[in-house]
Amino acid sequence: MAQTVKDVMTSDPIVLPPDTPVAEAAKRMRANDVGNVLVVEGEKLRGIVTDRDIVVRVLGDDRDPQTTPVGDIATTTMTTLRPSDPVSKAVKTMRDTAVRRLPVVDHDRPVGIVALGDLATERDAKSALAGISAAAPNT
Repeated sequence: MAQTVKDVMTSDPIVLPPDTPVAEAAKRMRANDVGNVLVVEGEKLRGIVTDRDIVVRVLGDDRDPQTTPVGDIATTTMTTLRPSDPVSKAVKTMRDTAVRRLPVVDHDRPVGIVALGDLATERDAKSALAGISAAAPNT
C-alpha cells in the first residue's frame, strides 16, 4: 500500500493568528526547531511564514520584527495537501512548485506540514539531505 502524506507529515504545526508579531513567530520557530509557522484566522489556513521570509521581508526591508505582524509577510498563495494524498503527490508538487514545505489541511484547517527533509528521510534515509534533516539542531 502506498504511503500517504499523513504517514510522513509533521503533525500539529505551529499556528499563529495574523496579528502575531514576527519576533514571536521567530521565537516559536527556535523553541520548536522548525523553519516555518502557519498563519490562521480562526481555524482556516491563511498563509505560511518561513525563517527565510523573516530575513528577507522583515530584516532585509528594515522592518521592526517587534511590530510587524506575520500576516503582513506571509505567503498567502499556497499549494496544500490533504492527509490522504499519496506521498508521490507531495514529491511531485514540491518539484513542480519549487517549494520546500507544504501545509497539510483537512477542510482548510491545518493539521500538519510536509517538508523536503521529511520526504528525503522517508524516501532515501542514506541521502545527504536525509542525513542533514536528521541531524541535531544547531543552537
